[in-house]
Parts: sequence; C-alpha cells; structure tokens
Amino acid sequence: MSIQTDALIVGAGPCGLFQIFELGLLGLKAHIVDSLEHPGGQCAELYPDKPIYDIPAVPVCTGQELVDKLMAQIKPFGATFHLGEEVQEVSAQDGVFRVRTSKDTLFDTKTVFIAGGVGSFTPRKLRFPEAEGLEDRQLHYRVRNPGQFAGQHIVILGGGDSALDWAVELAPEAESLTLVHRRDEFRGAEATADKLRALADSGQANIVLSANATGLELDGDRLTGVEITQLEDKTKRVLETDQLLVFFGLSPKLGPIAEWGLEMGRKTIDVDTSTFSTNIPGIFAIGDIADYPGKKKLILSGFHEAALAAFAAKAIIEPGKKVPLQYTTTSPIMQKRLGVEEETG
Repeated sequence: MSIQTDALIVGAGPCGLFQIFELGLLGLKAHIVDSLEHPGGQCAELYPDKPIYDIPAVPVCTGQELVDKLMAQIKPFGATFHLGEEVQEVSAQDGVFRVRTSKDTLFDTKTVFIAGGVGSFTPRKLRFPEAEGLEDRQLHYRVRNPGQFAGQHIVILGGGDSALDWAVELAPEAESLTLVHRRDEFRGAEATADKLRALADSGQANIVLSANATGLELDGDRLTGVEITQLEDKTKRVLETDQLLVFFGLSPKLGPIAEWGLEMGRKTIDVDTSTFSTNIPGIFAIGDIADYPGKKKLILSGFHEAALAAFAAKAIIEPGKKVPLQYTTTSPIMQKRLGVEEETG
C-alpha cells in the first residue's frame, strides 16, 4: 500500500523544513524523508551550536535553535516525517511519481522536492587504525556539548570555518588548545582567523601551520597525544592531547539521486530559476543542491527558492487554476490552523 501525498520532500534540513511551510500555505500536504534520524540536516548534525547571523529578523541563533524554530513554524501543517530513510527509486506512473525508500516505504506523490543539501554526507575522517575506537570519547567530528572540553588539552585539525569557529570558542576555557592546519593560510573567514591569532598572541591558543597529523599516541585505550610533522623539514613532535577535534570537511554523496535522470553538474542539480524545477517536470530542487547562474549557497537563498517552488507545484497539482499570492497576514489557512480569527474592518 502506497502513501498518497501532494508533495514528497527529500531532505529535512532548514530548506526542506521551510518547504513544508510554503506548501502548507497553499494547502498542499507534504511528507518528508531524510537519511538522518532527526530533522535539521547539517545544522543539527554537524553545527548545532554554531552561531548563524544572516536569518532575517533573527540577529543570532545557533544551528539547532534555527531547526527548533522551523519545526515550531511548520507544526500547524502536520507534515509526516520519515527519518532514517533514503529515497532509492523514483519513477513516473500515471501522472504521479512512485517513490520507494530504503525501508520500502512507498509513496505516490504529485511532486518531489529535492532539498538534500550536498546529498547524503559524512565527515571526512582521520585515517589511523586507532581512530575509530576513540570516536565520541576523545575524537570528535562535531561538537554537541562545548562544556565537555573545558579544562582539557585540545588539538583541532583543520583550517576551515568549523575549525576556526570552535578554536575561538573553546580556547578561553581550555587548559591548552592547538590548531594544526596543513596549509600556510586558513580557508575560513578572515575575521575569525584574526580572533584566533589574537588568542595566540595572548597565550590562550597555539597555531601550527604547514603541518599534518601523522600519528596518535595512546596509553591503553586512552588518547594522550597527537604526533604532527612539519611539511617543510619533516620534523616531528607530539602534542599533549585529551580531546582531538577533526574538521576536514564533508564527503558529499548524492547516492541514488544521481541516477534519476536529472540534468546535473558535478555535485549539483540544474534548475529553472523561475520555478526551481529540474529538467523533469514535477521534480524541484532547492538549497545547496540546486545550481543556477549567480547561485549563492546561503540558507536565506534556499528559503526564497522554496517559496517559488511551492507556487510552481501548486500550478502542477491544480492545472488551469490561477495560484493567488497568499500573504500570511490574511491567510485563511494560517488563521484556521492557529485559531486566529480574521480581523474585520
């Protein structure tokens, strides 16, 4: 037995969640699928405590706070979540898309929205034999509880935004903190790099550039040190380590999406910017996975894409009918769902 729905959203990150809201305003029912066991995508999985500053009217919020706010915003529309599942097969049948997931959940949906960010993703891991046994004890690819690192000897590997952000946040409370980067310059925001350099100047942090981690030292099953090697002269030394944070970026995998017959770039899907439709009518792409001239990979851009895609989907689901622009201030759907009576003049 298949599930009948107006829309199936693939990816429960911020853009996928906001897609529920935009579809709901137009009276469209949505189901949403994500390979992770919880909603929020990268924001919740990798950067739950990282501050975000470019959400309109929200001066600052963490990744998890953004997800929580979006979940509250979409609650009135009653979307059904299918978490821990990956879409495997998509085929067009009798005017609908037949979609099957890795758990054999079957959907018949009128439209499909791909909001999968960079696809299924995993952090790029440290390739030492001892590394796996240390994960989530002393070796971390994400930070869920910053407080656990207070008073510890911390080594951070990486030179991008995540490495810099966490180095700046954790250094003041750490016993010691050393950031090791294989290049001679950082890849992250220069303003954050300047903050880290200031911490280094004051003795609160150490920076080692043009060096790689080349080994781990253990006492039994406990990590005690990280061996690093300078790239220029091959000199080695060991950094005392209680906690090792590794931020080598993500390894994106589009998985089955790459086999759906969509027009794609290297890791993205080409879309029409008037509708955010792919080359297959009825399948839309929004967020980081969507590509077009001038594309900026920002959450707020994905929100805009979700709005236009919802209107285009409404036109497909109800052909021949004009889709009116519905303002939330006068939306009868919102008033009914939230129990707000329409004001009368």
